[in-house]
Amino acid sequence: MDYLEGLNPPQREAVVTMDGPMMIIAGAGSGKTRVLTYKIAHLIANGVEPFNILSLTFTNKASREMKERIVDAVGDDAKNLWMGTFHSVFARILRFEAEKIGYQSNFTIYDSEDAKSVIKGVVKDFRLDDKLYKPNVVLSRISSAKNNLISWRAYEQNNDLRIEDEASGRPKIAEIYKEYAIRCFRANAMDFDDLLFNTSVLFQQHLDVLNKYQSKFKYVLIDEFQDTNVTQYFITRKLAARNRNICVVGDDAQSIYAFRGANIQNILNFKTDYPELKVVKLEQNYRSTQTIVEAANSVIAHNKNQLEKNTFTQNAIGDRIEVLRSPTDLEEARSVAKGIQEAMIKDHIPAKDIAILYRTNSQSRALEEALVKLSIKAQIFGGLSFYQRKEIKDMIAYLKFVTNPKDEEAFKRIINYPKRGIGATTVNNLFVKAAENKLGIWDIVANIRKFFGGRVATQVENFANMIKVFQMQSEQKNAFETASFIAKNSGVLRELYDDKTPEGKNRYDNLQELLNGIQGFTDDPNKEDKSLTTYLEEISLITTQDKEDVSDAITLMTIHMSKGLEFDYVFLVGMEENLFPSQMMLETREDLEEERRLFYVAITRAKQKLYMSYALQRYRFGKTISCDPSRFIDEIAPQYISMRRNSISDDLGPGSTPGFSNFRSLRQQPSNFIRKAVEPKDDRPFVPSKSESLMVGQTVRHGKFGDGKVEKITEEGLDKRAIINFEAVGKKTLILTFAKLMIIEDN
Repeated sequence: MDYLEGLNPPQREAVVTMDGPMMIIAGAGSGKTRVLTYKIAHLIANGVEPFNILSLTFTNKASREMKERIVDAVGDDAKNLWMGTFHSVFARILRFEAEKIGYQSNFTIYDSEDAKSVIKGVVKDFRLDDKLYKPNVVLSRISSAKNNLISWRAYEQNNDLRIEDEASGRPKIAEIYKEYAIRCFRANAMDFDDLLFNTSVLFQQHLDVLNKYQSKFKYVLIDEFQDTNVTQYFITRKLAARNRNICVVGDDAQSIYAFRGANIQNILNFKTDYPELKVVKLEQNYRSTQTIVEAANSVIAHNKNQLEKNTFTQNAIGDRIEVLRSPTDLEEARSVAKGIQEAMIKDHIPAKDIAILYRTNSQSRALEEALVKLSIKAQIFGGLSFYQRKEIKDMIAYLKFVTNPKDEEAFKRIINYPKRGIGATTVNNLFVKAAENKLGIWDIVANIRKFFGGRVATQVENFANMIKVFQMQSEQKNAFETASFIAKNSGVLRELYDDKTPEGKNRYDNLQELLNGIQGFTDDPNKEDKSLTTYLEEISLITTQDKEDVSDAITLMTIHMSKGLEFDYVFLVGMEENLFPSQMMLETREDLEEERRLFYVAITRAKQKLYMSYALQRYRFGKTISCDPSRFIDEIAPQYISMRRNSISDDLGPGSTPGFSNFRSLRQQPSNFIRKAVEPKDDRPFVPSKSESLMVGQTVRHGKFGDGKVEKITEEGLDKRAIINFEAVGKKTLILTFAKLMIIEDN
């Protein structure tokens, strides 16, 4: 079979093994997507019906690309696969089964902004301090509970959670969670976490439904398994319980989403749930140079909790990693920009093949400004999403309310937009009347004359009649025809068209772009259901990783967002203690190991060249602070870091180090808080000696490794290295420019 050609032995083994539980441990750049794609193609080619295969991914983009490849390999039958993100697949199941758990099939999917708006309303109605009960903080707490299969009822009864909330100064979280869940249910709405949580409820409470899908999905495949949370694994384990044909693909070394609820124990303990598990390791890296692969290996080796594997590559050795030290963060940005300019001009690297990665979004501003000054085009991932812009949210709210008139959040956005004389007081009275009569807001609005009279009733009645006309359109027309009709007849299109300011024109263009997107949806020959409901579900499930490249530009993004991507040249900035690793991730070994895995992900994004940089001073929290280099640089084996003075940076001033240069720890304290410094044998003060004084045979003291004997000194370019046999930790190769050694005994 053609698709089997070119696979290495482990890849081929993973593809052709059809039955039973399997875990494919796939190192960075090892071709895991290719293997997973061909595995599904192999199942279909060997008689498995596509309808009986469930394939789960974390981004719509990955799902689309995989399905296209499978179609190329085995034909159009592959279009019948159940393939998509966890949220999209389970939303599809819930559309069929929603009524069994009390929802209607036309439920709305709330994005994070909708969810925060509901929580904000709850906090206000409960008369709580909105500075203490911030919507994003409360939503994060509720999300964490759902991701661990904790309902609001279970949360109320959990004493440990109550104690935690009281300790945080937010004792009312349980009450907010309950009211939030009630309001979402009343609005016939689910947030993203509900799509998973309610599927788990469905399978627990309705065994007939579970049996149906267990029979249907004879093969379950999960990509990026290390990123699954408790709920995701619970559901997939239930689905695979009958046939036990479950295949998970992942790399524990790239588990970086604990803050989103990902549970690394899912992959570390998978064998416990499936004792007959077959494990295949994809250890050959096809992406990066040997230097980058070995450097990454040397870093991740510091983690205790990991699955054993030996990643290697047959690619060229490649250049060493270069490290830039700058006096300030502004100088760092300027030097990185110059480095990129040199790569583009001298090495002829296209802008789209270069990325700048950072730990936090706030680091992007100085970098973007430095690139602009050199006329280098850049695109920032992680900015305001197209679908989060006000004009788009307003139009989407109209579409949502037409398909689900129980959606209270959508109602609040559109009831007086464009202005139609229905003020906040009237809206509040409508909700009060709904609560008094235990009715939904649409029940009041659609029958307004039963509850109100006068001008208020006339204005609301006009709105209700307009919505009813829109609903008739949506029942008869496709998504584009319906949306165009609503945009024109609601007054939204005219409202934006009449605003002739530059901002107004931009908002009008954005609305036209939205309508263009809806037309593209309805014109897609692969879309069987072209209804407004299906369109809304599709856009509500778009993930941040699905953003496409917009032009030939430098990419700036957080390391978290870079996962799954690769670039020829990568510039990793802000390599400083308390920034990376983050100060918030130094409480436990588990937190630090997650940060180290994040560093591993950053290193392995690079194909040809990797640069790292740090600043001695950085402007943070409104003031300038002094910075120490990150412990993670110190954890890279020294042979993979080089020192090179070049023209990348301008003269940074007296006493500074220009250019990308080699680095070993400038700190005397331990580079890893888990591993304590070796106690010195005497109490003499530690005063570093001049590196040029060092000779073979001398006994020296290092701030972390303790006492050791110099066995060899070598010079390589501008590097001067010493091999020292330390009594406590054995042989270490140190770069003398930065090693800070004190001579305590001559040879």
